[in-house]
Amino acid sequence: MARPLFPASVVGSMPRSTFVQDLINNRPPLSPARFDSEMDAAIRYIVAVQEHAGLDVVTDGEWRRKSYIGVIAELAHGFELGYDPQDGRPWTVVVDKLSPKRPGFIAEEIAFLKRATTRRIKATLPAPALLGERLWHKEKSAKAYPTRDEFVRDCVPILRHELQLICAAGADIIQIDDPHLCLFVDPTVRARFPDPDRAADFSVDTVNAVMAGNRGAKLAVHLCRRAGARVRGEARFQGGYEPIVNQLNRLQAHHLTMEFTAPGAGDMAIFKTLREDFEIGLGCVSVTPGQVDSAEAIAARVRQATKFLAAERIVLNPDCGFAPGSGAAVSIDEAYRKLCNEVAAAELLRLEFS
Repeated sequence: MARPLFPASVVGSMPRSTFVQDLINNRPPLSPARFDSEMDAAIRYIVAVQEHAGLDVVTDGEWRRKSYIGVIAELAHGFELGYDPQDGRPWTVVVDKLSPKRPGFIAEEIAFLKRATTRRIKATLPAPALLGERLWHKEKSAKAYPTRDEFVRDCVPILRHELQLICAAGADIIQIDDPHLCLFVDPTVRARFPDPDRAADFSVDTVNAVMAGNRGAKLAVHLCRRAGARVRGEARFQGGYEPIVNQLNRLQAHHLTMEFTAPGAGDMAIFKTLREDFEIGLGCVSVTPGQVDSAEAIAARVRQATKFLAAERIVLNPDCGFAPGSGAAVSIDEAYRKLCNEVAAAELLRLEFS
């Protein structure tokens, strides 16, 4: 199938209804067969939502995962699982050396999604340095991994093997999400590191190691600026992408997904400094609850990007996933309306630029 001009996509997660949250958390307890049956039905529904909105690229909403970050605990032994006492969200900490547990967990998601749609499909993986940032604990992890970097390096072969299995399962796009790399756009955050460029380089090196040897799927990196923090009412990071341009240009990916609806995201002129072979997933749809961008507002953001990018290099998508965190209360109906407007914007732009 030929790639259309201005394809409409999503970043990954879709909102979870109360039913889906109960299902994920096994409330009430179900037999494995009944769980699979109900979850399969739920994913067919969220795929249908995306298809009806008109998207060219769809995901399964990441609905089989209790936690996006914690999905590593499905792939490998070595983690202690629990819940954060402050907010009840799933909490995963590395406490032992990693070893394979269930390789193919995410590949199974893709195999089902491949049967559920004829659209192009995207799989998502967390970046190794992100896992280090979130899952390594100075006291609990020290016996197995005295330093955070040692843990991050051990995540690489687990994730690389999974990426290979995902590719074999038929994913068209494999996206690695790296909020950790985007920490280094913020001057306040950079000041916390003795050598922020070295830390950013380490993040890039480990992402490249995960992607090494891939054949077939398009490789993407989502430069997540914690747009999802807007959903949870948390602080978000400020600063344009300029401080990490050198690192971005070293990523061995085909596609960069970048957020541009937030006021602090910086100037789109940054595209002139990026490698010309990158396809750009343009974050042009806000994920902030209650903020539904019109098709014209979305198209206006894309037109701004075309001052610096060829139209053929642009993919439309929301800034981030719609369900950032297992307990985020986000309306499926609102997300659907946002995606409909994204598709309408793509149609406007195709008429203008074709």
